[in-house]
Amino acid sequence: MELYTYFRSSAAYRVRIALNLKGLMADYRYVHLVKDGGQQHKPEYLSVNPQGLVPVLVDRGHVLTQSLAIIEYLEETHPQPPLLPKDALGRARVRALAQVVACDMHPVNNQRILKYLETAFGADEAARKLWYRHWIIEGFKAMERLLTDNPDTGKFCHGARPTLADICLVPQVFNANRFEVDLTPYPAIKRINDHCLTLKAFADAAPEKQADVA
Repeated sequence: MELYTYFRSSAAYRVRIALNLKGLMADYRYVHLVKDGGQQHKPEYLSVNPQGLVPVLVDRGHVLTQSLAIIEYLEETHPQPPLLPKDALGRARVRALAQVVACDMHPVNNQRILKYLETAFGADEAARKLWYRHWIIEGFKAMERLLTDNPDTGKFCHGARPTLADICLVPQVFNANRFEVDLTPYPAIKRINDHCLTLKAFADAAPEKQADVA
């Protein structure tokens, strides 16, 4: 397997965690999203992923895009250890928690959105940080309630072992810390994140541990 990744990409971070939890090895191909005007825009990378996004997983010649689709593929092809609960309600809850991050919070805060705010609307760094923090806070307020109001929350977002929900949560907490969001109002999120980071699979996937860190 090959993984096209960037150390600070939340979506790539998710896939790195999933690979580690599954005990799978992948050869990393580094795509720097800032250098050279963004290496994701180069023709050679667009031939791999026309969206110009990371991550991309190549497995036995098959090109897979979109982090959640990649992780579900890994779950189906390498079912142990599972990243989704056995029961349908549990799987729905885990997917919903994951999508709070991957579908609602992250898309409005990724690099290309922040760049467009700057180039199209003249948003300076302070304005972009205000935008970023607003959407993290909105998402975390909801996620905190979803975690604290449900008895299925355990050491992790769902029960006693990591799931897709934790895989999505941890990179978003990294982003929150990077943009100096106060996590005090979100004790459940902070507790789960801190616990996840005690696991080698999460710790080794962290941006600061990557070979392309800049």
